[in-house]
Amino acid sequence: MNTPGTDKLKMLQASVRCLVYGLLALLPLIGLPFALAALWLAGRIRKQEKAYWNAAKPYRIIGTLCAAIGTIGWFFIATLIAINSFLRNGGF
Repeated sequence: MNTPGTDKLKMLQASVRCLVYGLLALLPLIGLPFALAALWLAGRIRKQEKAYWNAAKPYRIIGTLCAAIGTIGWFFIATLIAINSFLRNGGF
């Protein structure tokens, strides 16, 4: 059974984990799974923040921003590579 103290500690640890995963999301090629994990963790943490004050909220916010930037950035780069490859092969 979880007590309020253990719930809050788990929330704080998850916030730090969200930051780490968010920073790893900026890595090329392997960042997407970390970005998805960071965004999923951020959603779970936000639900817990309704019940408890989160001292590590800046970590969650920075992790979420890094995960979002990594996801959007690498999707944009992958799109540019696909378009370049398509155009080099003569289009349709």
